[in-house]
Amino acid sequence: MKRTATAATCAATVLLTAVLTGCSTSTGDSAEEGHGPAVSSASPTKVEQATVATKSAGKLGTILVDEKGRTLYLFLADKEKNKSTCTGDCAKAWPPLLSKGAAKVGKGVDKKLLDIAKRSGGAEQVTYNGHPLYYYAGDSKPGQTNGQGLDQFGAEWYVLNAKGKQVGS
Repeated sequence: MKRTATAATCAATVLLTAVLTGCSTSTGDSAEEGHGPAVSSASPTKVEQATVATKSAGKLGTILVDEKGRTLYLFLADKEKNKSTCTGDCAKAWPPLLSKGAAKVGKGVDKKLLDIAKRSGGAEQVTYNGHPLYYYAGDSKPGQTNGQGLDQFGAEWYVLNAKGKQVGS
């Protein structure tokens, strides 16, 4: 089911992101600097090596998740292979999965489809089958798929299956 986000939903998402990731005193884009889900709790600016795995998600089937079981998404606006178009406010609502070096291959993942791409700020974002991977700030715990099918920041967002294809239409 296609859903369109309202201005209120976008504002709530950005606010939720700030609450979940904490406020940064730096002048840069916090998602670009590695704040958020892929960050070491011991050092808020240190990005660690990410892991991509699979997990069953009910009617959606088996989807890509991180090492903690948090759902990963693709952005249909990312038309060029291994190149993200989600920056600024988009990257706050949809934080990129960042990694220090190559991502680890988890259960059910095809190593040949897993890669790293440089973001505009120099951070390394994990890609799968050419799709940059993102979290959704509206998913507050592992296993949630609240971002599935949302239309935000100019295109739709979907979970991916183990073959690197979007799930749903």
